[in-house]
Parts: sequence; structure tokens; C-alpha cells
Amino acid sequence: MIENRTYEEIAVGDQASLTRLLTVEDIQLFALVSGDMNPAHLDADYAAESRFHHVIAHGMWSGALISALLGTRLPGPGTIYLGQSLSFTAPVSLGDSVTVSVTVVEKTDAHRHLRLACRGVNQDGVEVVTGEALVMAPRDKVRRPAPDLPAVYLRHRGIDRLVFDNAAFMLSLAPYRPVAE
Repeated sequence: MIENRTYEEIAVGDQASLTRLLTVEDIQLFALVSGDMNPAHLDADYAAESRFHHVIAHGMWSGALISALLGTRLPGPGTIYLGQSLSFTAPVSLGDSVTVSVTVVEKTDAHRHLRLACRGVNQDGVEVVTGEALVMAPRDKVRRPAPDLPAVYLRHRGIDRLVFDNAAFMLSLAPYRPVAE
């Protein structure tokens, strides 16, 4: 189930978080959806010569996790995203586990606006993203079954790989060599 918290149910200081492990497939799908094909994210040879010496995530991958948190947990379904400021403070690398969190810092009754502090840290506690979001919280309660998302396949040089099925499990259908770190 997916359920929101209405403006009236939310108090200053309320928090929510989610954790996600960065995979090669995450980077590839993000590049595909966004159109950002910067070789720092997709080309191990290029990335080896870059500032970080290895492939890193798109900065907005962390931003997308914050968006997911706002749209699914706090406030949740029915939230209207009004604005976002982000600073990317450290790179996110393949295999990093990133935990993003939001904390309500201000409520504005006139328009049901919430200002939320946003933060992301990796598995070592290193801050990778920080910022602030402005949203309009929902007025009405929403509780619905989580959407049934389609399976996604990546095709590389004639090799198929199932990346996500409806239960978010990964299943390899053929040998596949991911981008080396």
C-alpha cells in the first residue's frame, strides 16, 4: 500500500527516509531516461582519468531519491512539488548504499506549504547531497495499492538482462559484463 500524510497530520520535525543501493543498471537507466550520457557516468576508461577515478552516479540520481521520498512517504501521494535546491557534496559510486531523508522545518497554513530539509548519506555516513524542498502537502487522505510497474529490460550488444520486475527483483537472463569500477 502507498499512503500519504495530509497537511493536518504533519508537524514540524517529522521525518522520513529511504535507502537505495546504486547499481550499474541504475546509472544506465537514469542516463536513458534523462538523456544525460556524460562519460563520467557511463565510460569506465574515461572515468578512470577523471577527478574521481571511477564511474559515479548522476548527481540527480540522489535528487530523484528525494523526489521519490516526498511523493511516496512524506507527505506522499497528492504532494505538489514546488521547488528544490540541492548541493552535491560527495560522489556516489557503484555499490554505494545511499540513505536520503527529509525533515519538515516549516509549515505555512495559507497554502499547505511545507519546507523540508533534505539530506543524503552513503553507507559510511558521508554526506553526498544536501538541500531543501518546498511542497504543497495534500489536503485529502490517500491510501491505495502500490502501482504495478512494468518489467524493464536492458539490451547490450544483443544480450538481454531483466533489470526490474514487478516485485523489484533482479534476474539475469544471459551473461552480462557491467561497467568496471
